Amino acid sequence: MKMHRIVGLAAAILSLASPSFAQDVAKSMSAKAAAVARAMDNAMTPGDYQKRLEPMIGNFDVRVLIWVDPSKPPVESSASAVSVWVLGNRFVQTMLVGGPSADAFNAIGYIGYDNAAKQYQAAWMDDGSTAMTLYTGGFSADGKSATVKASITNASTGKPTPLELRMSLGANGGHVTQLWGMGLGTKMFKMMELQYTRTKP
Repeated sequence: MKMHRIVGLAAAILSLASPSFAQDVAKSMSAKAAAVARAMDNAMTPGDYQKRLEPMIGNFDVRVLIWVDPSKPPVESSASAVSVWVLGNRFVQTMLVGGPSADAFNAIGYIGYDNAAKQYQAAWMDDGSTAMTLYTGGFSADGKSATVKASITNASTGKPTPLELRMSLGANGGHVTQLWGMGLGTKMFKMMELQYTRTKP
């Protein structure tokens, strides 16, 4: 007789001889199921970390500054943005339209907090690229600023290059996001700054 059959038979005999053994096993399984249920509930329920994003909700005028060369003044333009809660206040969706009149652009972004991974995650897409940029990071202890980081493929070299999105939240609901990257160089510099001024809650 194979060993696993012997073990199975012994377990069956033991459970029959001792009903409390079967009850203990049932209680153990029940406790594990309850723990799994609590973990799943915690992972799916929005809380304080999501509420930190509340200042981003509303309609905004956006001042756009773009640095192609860090040694030269930025190119300035304007845009408008609408940010709303989606999927039961779990994620903030931002729709942005604007840019220079000769080169208008559209973008959509999402940001949220992953309760299980314990980190903020953001996604950005625009019509200047076919790539989705995915960021991860966190807020400062006071909740007034955040840094999330990503890696993208450099279109010129085909190699990965780092990006940082740095955000600061104002008391009046305005906020500033800065995009830092290497551009064509080897050092990080501020490539873009978006200054959001609330026009409607």
